[in-house]
Amino acid sequence: MRMRAYRAPHMLCNVMLLLACLLLTCCTTATTTTEPDASTTAKSEGFSAAILYFSYEDVYVNSVRNALTRDLAEAGIAYQEYDAGNDQAEQNSQVTQALANGADVLIVNIVTSGNVEKTDVICQAAYKADVPVIFFNRPIEGTGDAGVILDYYENVALVSTNSAEAGQLQGDLIGEYLVKHYDECDLNGDGVISYASFKGEASNIEAIARTKYSTENANAILEKNGYPDLAYFDSTSVDSFQLDLTGSWSADAVTDYLRTDLAHFNMENGNMIELVICNSDAMAEGAIKALQTFGYNTGEAGSTTIPVFGVDASTRGKELIAQGLMAGTVAQDANAMAKCVSIMTQNVQAGRNLLDNLDSYPHDTENGLQNMICIPYSIYKPEE
Repeated sequence: MRMRAYRAPHMLCNVMLLLACLLLTCCTTATTTTEPDASTTAKSEGFSAAILYFSYEDVYVNSVRNALTRDLAEAGIAYQEYDAGNDQAEQNSQVTQALANGADVLIVNIVTSGNVEKTDVICQAAYKADVPVIFFNRPIEGTGDAGVILDYYENVALVSTNSAEAGQLQGDLIGEYLVKHYDECDLNGDGVISYASFKGEASNIEAIARTKYSTENANAILEKNGYPDLAYFDSTSVDSFQLDLTGSWSADAVTDYLRTDLAHFNMENGNMIELVICNSDAMAEGAIKALQTFGYNTGEAGSTTIPVFGVDASTRGKELIAQGLMAGTVAQDANAMAKCVSIMTQNVQAGRNLLDNLDSYPHDTENGLQNMICIPYSIYKPEE
């Protein structure tokens, strides 16, 4: 794997010196290794891929996993899977193991998203072994760092999304829903919709953008139609969201938060939470579970339903929408992401350029990065 010219040489030189030290540290401190999941290893000779997931527990990641292992098996590509269990040191150890086992390509769903230093530890290890890296799903560079990694390494690519798009579409979905149902959503009749927002991960670019644009775009539509902006339910809060401190986009974390919120912000106190915005469908499911504890969103006749919005269009999210318990979601195309990763892997196997046969996929044109593929989001429509 070769390195290439990069945009900010002075900054990157300093970063790379630091990262070399970090690499040595990671290599000497990561002592645990997880064996590959032999039950999901495809059978073929020669070329082999290593697929490293940040966590098997993540709902969306599991949907990509199912599609990717299917696509690779159909292409006759052998693979080994690793579950880091949301532990970056464990994933670093797994990278070392995969390379020692002779992996010809690393397919990495990185644990610590949006962190150049953590990403470079993996890239350096692959560079020394002359093995390409295909990152997917989770951002590998932070806000303002676009190109620090992707411009520097020639045989590294990222299959991800336009981070702002999910939040923008979710905000459009929320705004349009409220314009149609404003009076019934304004439960306390004060003329303002009070909302709760749940963020999946502090430094994740996707989570940051979803949290930001979901309310901004919703407010733009409300203002255009003569309605006031959304109001965060707790006016004393510094942040207009509650954060999953585990960084695992957890349904349980949202359930715990919202149960506590509803004990104080409710119809009896005249400050009811009237809308719930979540960064993922799993988190939305957790919100619905909390609401049901207080008699909302049960689907029973006479039960009040608080609109809950998510992202992913997961199987469970679609079921909740069909049951009338969830208002809407934004689709993140797991099959398209897996297919793109599979094409790249087949390119490596055939000795082609990593980015061959990808002309139909959108690239990160904003930053001029041909090796960042952006899988589009879309608003989920139940009739589809």
